[in-house]
Amino acid sequence: MTTSPVSDAAVAQLADLFHLLGDPTRLRIVLACLKEPIAVGEIAASLQLSGSLVSHHLRLLRAARIVKSERQGKQVFYSAADAHISGVLHDMLEHIAEPD
Repeated sequence: MTTSPVSDAAVAQLADLFHLLGDPTRLRIVLACLKEPIAVGEIAASLQLSGSLVSHHLRLLRAARIVKSERQGKQVFYSAADAHISGVLHDMLEHIAEPD
């Protein structure tokens, strides 16, 4: 099986995504958004972080299209941007759970 070469631009974009996800706090925030849309306050409470810190990380994650937001009344709910993000993270969680 042969694969087509990946462009330098695509490699740089992937490196940026993995760099964002390489921060443990951001990764925990994204994982908190996988099951269902969740509000900033709920994320902050569940991870024992300040709301402003969570909001800062969510801005970065949203700009990178890792999470998306939806306003419902006065609250903003965050979830994984799409099935690709969810799938990659679920696959990686399964991968690390496998025995050596």
